[in-house]
Amino acid sequence: MPGSRRRSRLRGTLDGPKRRVGVSGRKVEAVTTEQHSQGRELLGADVRNEVSAPVEGHVVQAGVVHGGVHLHPGRERPVVPHQLPAAPRVFTGRAGELTALTAALDDAADTGATVMISALGGAGGIGKTWLALHWAHRHLDRFPDGQLFVDLRGFTPVGEPVTATEAVRGFLGALGVDPAGMPTDLDALVGLYRSLVAGRRLLIVLDNARDTSHVAPLLPGNSASTVLVTSRRQLAGLVTTHGARPLDLDVLPEAEARQLLAGHLGDARVAAEPAAVDAFLECCGGLPLALSIVAARATAHPGFPLRLLAEELRDHTTRLDELDAGEIPLNLRAAFSSSYDALTAEAAVLLGLVGLAPGPEIGLPAAASLAGLSVPRARALLRELETAHLVSQPSPGRYRMHDLIRLYASEQAHAHQAADSRDEALRRLVDFYLHTAYAGDQVLDPHRESVAPAPPRPGCRPLPLPDETTALEWLDAEHPCLMAAQRLAVERRWHRAVWQLAPTLHTYHWRRGLLADQAAVAGDGLAAARHLGDEAAQAPAHRLLAEVCALTGRHAEALERLHQALALAERTEDVPSQAHTHRVLAWAWGQQGQARPALDHATRSLALFQALEDQEWEARGFNQSAWYSAQLGHFEQARAYCEKGLLLHRSHGNRNGEALSLGVHAYLGLCTGRYADVLEHGRQALGLLRDIGNTYHEAVLLHGLGQAYAALGRSGQAREAWEQALELYRSQHRSGEARRLQLQLSELIEREREGGREPGEARPPDDPPRPPDGLPHE
Repeated sequence: MPGSRRRSRLRGTLDGPKRRVGVSGRKVEAVTTEQHSQGRELLGADVRNEVSAPVEGHVVQAGVVHGGVHLHPGRERPVVPHQLPAAPRVFTGRAGELTALTAALDDAADTGATVMISALGGAGGIGKTWLALHWAHRHLDRFPDGQLFVDLRGFTPVGEPVTATEAVRGFLGALGVDPAGMPTDLDALVGLYRSLVAGRRLLIVLDNARDTSHVAPLLPGNSASTVLVTSRRQLAGLVTTHGARPLDLDVLPEAEARQLLAGHLGDARVAAEPAAVDAFLECCGGLPLALSIVAARATAHPGFPLRLLAEELRDHTTRLDELDAGEIPLNLRAAFSSSYDALTAEAAVLLGLVGLAPGPEIGLPAAASLAGLSVPRARALLRELETAHLVSQPSPGRYRMHDLIRLYASEQAHAHQAADSRDEALRRLVDFYLHTAYAGDQVLDPHRESVAPAPPRPGCRPLPLPDETTALEWLDAEHPCLMAAQRLAVERRWHRAVWQLAPTLHTYHWRRGLLADQAAVAGDGLAAARHLGDEAAQAPAHRLLAEVCALTGRHAEALERLHQALALAERTEDVPSQAHTHRVLAWAWGQQGQARPALDHATRSLALFQALEDQEWEARGFNQSAWYSAQLGHFEQARAYCEKGLLLHRSHGNRNGEALSLGVHAYLGLCTGRYADVLEHGRQALGLLRDIGNTYHEAVLLHGLGQAYAALGRSGQAREAWEQALELYRSQHRSGEARRLQLQLSELIEREREGGREPGEARPPDDPPRPPDGLPHE
């Protein structure tokens, strides 16, 4: 029996794995061994082990041992975690972002950095996690010690965010630490975690972080690890404190968005219905989650035509309802709500209002007026929205919102803000655009006929525009929003704002050659003036629309509207309005090549302005009379008119009027073959026009200068001037002038091929272009 017991006892120790005692994190206490018999054969010896304290793990009897022995834990082979979720099945594009991540890793290796952190930011549904996982799976070989991954649930429609304690315990478990042996204190947990990853080449992916404090405890200390953090917020603290490299994601370009759909639906199905696919691309705006939801819905019904789903998506009032594949991860509204719910109350209100605002973007001062806030307060709230990737700032002080986020924001405004509050906010915004544009118009042409708008609503803070450069810069930046504001005012039946915006934008539209836009605002302005029943408002509205009609070849309509305007002005005994109507009638007849009736109306207009002692408009009347006198061959009379106009313009500091007077001088030179005069006056006028941004007349001036150069046999300079003019004509959609000039340019090139005209053959051109003439173009 004793021998049997010995064999049993020894068999029990030998049956376990033959490894050294202990693992990292376990204590092994002292063990003493005593021999009670001297048998040589192990199984024949009476060997007894006396343990002085608890021992964890397997103990293997090595032989006869004399005296006390201390057993210490051996070093186990570290556990290699593989926590990465699968890579996305379909992934397209993002070549630049993938390259940037790899470059950051290479740079960290080259510089000896111990931790490389990249912060992937972007709106919900932009594809941050997909990018991180795709990149990670392509570079697994660079992380031989494993990968750790945690979804921190910082922005999730259901449940609470994962705490740092939960995340660290999860990592420790993946690294082989027994949960029973983990500390309970967060600092101790973090210390143990950082000890275990020290010196190891791990990839640590911290997905969906709420803010920097959410991820800071999970960052290694002194390590060769790489950390990828994704978040809907801009993690400024992670960048400044921990040296993270930010990488914000934008929407997919159209080609990559199309590839993503093809990856889900197959090339054949995408190719079979190009119109439906185009609708998907337009409605989803390059947002990967939206595209994937569309693909999931289409995949669920492989036999259904894609056009049916496209028709559902086209209705913007229900588009967010359609972008729901029946599960929380594939519900766009749920994705946006996670970001919205994290906002402060003030920022949430502003987001809703920006969602209602017309136009593709909004400037900081406009947003402040929209919300009735000071500019500093609006800036702080917009910064919060930008940090949450709910708006972007493509240029300083200008903010944009993805169309789908705009739909969601508008929904929130209708759900949480009263109708009268929304209405008042939009009225403040329209007031802001109207009053600031009016200030710009007064700078561009301080003597133009205008009616000052009523005082703005409380909370609206229009901008002062002190000079022409500032005015043109603001109008250039805000023009799409100004046009959208007028359309909004039309929809809301805010007739006075619609009527006043039309003349307010007139000077700017002519200077920039935006004739189609001027036609739109002029038509809306006339309709609004009629709704108001204000005859004094209707006369200038008729004139504005008549100008566009004449330029687009609708001459009969132009003359009809002008006669209506003249009748209204005479009935109300409005002499300034009569003078302006005769001025435009002269120009309208001139557009038809009818110089005699044009000169008649021009001189009547000039006489009325002289009677009114309005020297600014008197100067323009001289310009106009000079032009039509030249058309009739009265060159000396034309030159006299032109000199008087030029003196008056210069005395009033009107650079635009001065440029136009010089332009008429140049035209007279073209008509009489005095090409030195053409070049002298034309170059002066061109410089002034470029200084003030009058690209409409710049095109005409270049056309005329090209004529002079061609007549002088300087074909290279002629071609250069005409090519510049042609580019301006086309950009301003002036197709008739562009066609005429293209023919002249082609003839010039043909003559160059044939040897060209000799300089001595210079003669007046048969068909000089219409020069800057000081008419309603101003």
